[in-house]
Amino acid sequence: MDQVSAAANGRSFVVTNRSVLAIAVPMTLAYLTTPLLGIVDTAVVGQLGDAALLGGLAAGALVFDVVFTSFNFLRSGTTGLVAQAVGRDDELEEQAVFWRAVLIAVVTGIVLAALAPLVAIAGQWFMSAEPRVSEAMAVYIRIRLLAAPFSLINYAILGYVLGRGEGVLGLMLQLVLNGINIALCILLGLELGWGVAGVAWATVTGEFVAMLLGLAIIGRRFWAAPRLPRHRILDLSAFLRMMSLNRDIMIRSFSLLAAFALFTRQGAQFGTVTLAANAVLMNFFLIAGYFLDGFATAAEQLAGRAVGARAAMQFRQAVRLTLFWGLGLAATATLVLLLGGTDLVALITTSQDVRAVADIYLPWAAFTALSGVLAFQMDGVFIGATWSRDMRNMMLLSFLVFSAALLILAPAFGNHGLWAALHVFLLVRGFSLLAILRLRMRTAF
Repeated sequence: MDQVSAAANGRSFVVTNRSVLAIAVPMTLAYLTTPLLGIVDTAVVGQLGDAALLGGLAAGALVFDVVFTSFNFLRSGTTGLVAQAVGRDDELEEQAVFWRAVLIAVVTGIVLAALAPLVAIAGQWFMSAEPRVSEAMAVYIRIRLLAAPFSLINYAILGYVLGRGEGVLGLMLQLVLNGINIALCILLGLELGWGVAGVAWATVTGEFVAMLLGLAIIGRRFWAAPRLPRHRILDLSAFLRMMSLNRDIMIRSFSLLAAFALFTRQGAQFGTVTLAANAVLMNFFLIAGYFLDGFATAAEQLAGRAVGARAAMQFRQAVRLTLFWGLGLAATATLVLLLGGTDLVALITTSQDVRAVADIYLPWAAFTALSGVLAFQMDGVFIGATWSRDMRNMMLLSFLVFSAALLILAPAFGNHGLWAALHVFLLVRGFSLLAILRLRMRTAF
């Protein structure tokens, strides 16, 4: 498409509060089904009354989450590239981006499924748990990794859907995936007594059914669209661009995981009770993060579409509105936690010692939503604009600053210093990206 047509398309593209909320609200609801699924999985295995099975599920889920968080780039990278194609009004490129993502998902997924026994052995070595816990963990990993191709294709499907701004369809697909998963988890794991294996097979089935539904919906759409030449999918430069984008997002994800692992490890140095209290309080940050992710997703689609359309005014409006709504939500979450956090802590744990320590550090956890809102929103903007190198570099910088803050503040102020270092990490992530946003806008528009 030439620049005149792109400019015309940009003028017809309007960013409003409604367009932000149309993506953010359904995707927030969709993201919240993930922790709900985790709760159901834990509750089902917990009903079996065997602590070793529960420990094996928790350990297996942790290993699986680390593996699949590394490949979340298939969702976010696809969203940015599709959104830009939508902005250029390039239907063929929308299709090509999707099928390139599916190809990567299939190849990577088959490799992961084939490596399931090795991943299980590596997980057992890393966790170094008692034999029955290790056995349960291995069963869970070996079965659940069979779903790897389906899971990664679902990432590509969700990325395509969100790149087009179809938040309601994204919500529907996530509800189908997690709904089937929850229902089968109860049936197989509890009613039929399959335990951990039942929970794992429920996940495999849910991912498979959701993949079939997503491919059917998108395939039907493509059938009615202009035919895509096969050579367009296999375009080497486009593949290399996608791989470069995905690599940067993967490095960013690893750095984020490393920061949270360091936070947890340092908390363990302050004793078991403090470690448990921090774990309870981190749940508040993670839940707030699911809400903020909804607005980050809106930023991905709207910023990406504006870049594709070469529409600077719409880009600025997308940045402003997603930040406005994100700040409002973060402030609300902080207020709720400050006022009712003590009751929520009591709901999560019955241990009086853990409650007492958690209440001391509650304000630190309550303000993480406000400290982190700019980081979430800027991530969305930079992913949508496919400025992945900047995002990667600023994440690495933030990790280094966090590590330095940890070394200085934790020995001096104990757990207060640990939480302060986390706030430093979140603030540096957000403001470092904001600082280079204006420069990137000049080159993009």
